[in-house]
Amino acid sequence: MPGVPADPTVLHPMPGQPRVVLLKPLVTSPLIEVGEFTYYDDPDDPTAFETRNVLYHYGPERLVIGKFCALGEGTRFVMNGANHRMDGPSTFPFPIMGGSWAEHFDLITGLPARGDTVVGHDVWFGYQAMVMPGVRIGSGAIVASGSVVVDDVPDYGIVGGNPARLIRRRYADEDIARLLALAWWDWPLEHITAHVRTIMAGSVAELAAVAPGTR
Repeated sequence: MPGVPADPTVLHPMPGQPRVVLLKPLVTSPLIEVGEFTYYDDPDDPTAFETRNVLYHYGPERLVIGKFCALGEGTRFVMNGANHRMDGPSTFPFPIMGGSWAEHFDLITGLPARGDTVVGHDVWFGYQAMVMPGVRIGSGAIVASGSVVVDDVPDYGIVGGNPARLIRRRYADEDIARLLALAWWDWPLEHITAHVRTIMAGSVAELAAVAPGTR
């Protein structure tokens, strides 16, 4: 009898563990897009992810997170709304205080931005990782605990530190290209279910051997 795939629409995928939530059925903001099975783990209130973990998100920049990503407790995304002017004597945002200062609101609108923050598929974020505005993190990457990611992270790269630096890549370039082409995260759920052990613990060659359409 074929295995039954997990359900990507449930909020709490682990029975008895309310600290773990799937983000796709949780998020409501049109500025946040999350793929299936990406989860966030927090013993306090994981359901507050949009307000506690996505900061200064006033738009129009988007946060896009792929499928099958694992976000450890305290993973935070700082969005472009956090920017202040840096080209004058003071960085203080006077216009937001109101009064006649609000007449100068043009001084804090249209600040330079780095665009959308984009996370690929199968990315693992360690405890208290922080991602700065406009960063792009490739599929298969690992972000070490406590890291502050200020620059783009390559596919299957491991980064750590503040600011985060590339420690190493998990595979050779040719294997990374093969993994991206295989894109196991886009396989039908029934096929993923049948080959979970290979996806988790197999070699690149073994993964290729069980790809859909392979005889």
